[in-house]
Amino acid sequence: MKLIVPVCVMTLVAILANDASAQRTYDTLPNMMDHHRQLVSKFRSEPVQKGRVIFLGNSITEVGNWRQLLGDTTILNRGIAGDVTFGILQRLDEITRHQPRRLFLLIGVNDLYKQVPDEVIIENIFTIVHRVKAASPKTEIFVTSILPLNPGFKNFPAGYDKGEHAVAINTQLQKYGERLGYRFLNIHPSFTDEQGRLIEKFSVDGLHLNPAGYEHWAAWLRKEKLF
Repeated sequence: MKLIVPVCVMTLVAILANDASAQRTYDTLPNMMDHHRQLVSKFRSEPVQKGRVIFLGNSITEVGNWRQLLGDTTILNRGIAGDVTFGILQRLDEITRHQPRRLFLLIGVNDLYKQVPDEVIIENIFTIVHRVKAASPKTEIFVTSILPLNPGFKNFPAGYDKGEHAVAINTQLQKYGERLGYRFLNIHPSFTDEQGRLIEKFSVDGLHLNPAGYEHWAAWLRKEKLF
């Protein structure tokens, strides 16, 4: 696979300027538009809750019962099934209005499904970080690695066999974390089997997690003394 060309921090200005053109170039709509609209509307109707912990992402985040898993009633779940990096950028103001104490971001796998280039996914994640830091400077930002995938499942969703791309993106996210002011959480290895695939006992379909997978994730976060 072609290696990703590293993205310099100085390109952030260009990234911000080119958001609109990039959005016209690629299919950036979430996979489940009605569900996305309904949840965004619901989130915006809720009162501001400052100083909370927010989990932000797609279905992998949405399905997690983070308050119960981590024993933290301050957690707000802002996962929306089918969301992509462009979708996060469009609804980011709803996140920053809460001025969260901590933000845990996991996004990108649906972008891969839509064949958005790795470089664009990385740039969008960098832009998300940049905008959060600008609008909510006291927020501690954690960018979580894209999880491994396992196309060996019989019910593996078609079009998601992008494991090598996930690894390449994670490498770049880890490389630039300190420079851009976020902490990279590399949970990918703890979910990976000997073949580099998502461990079967943690998944329902090779993409999404089952209860054991979420328990494993929560235990990893506690081991890192984040909860």
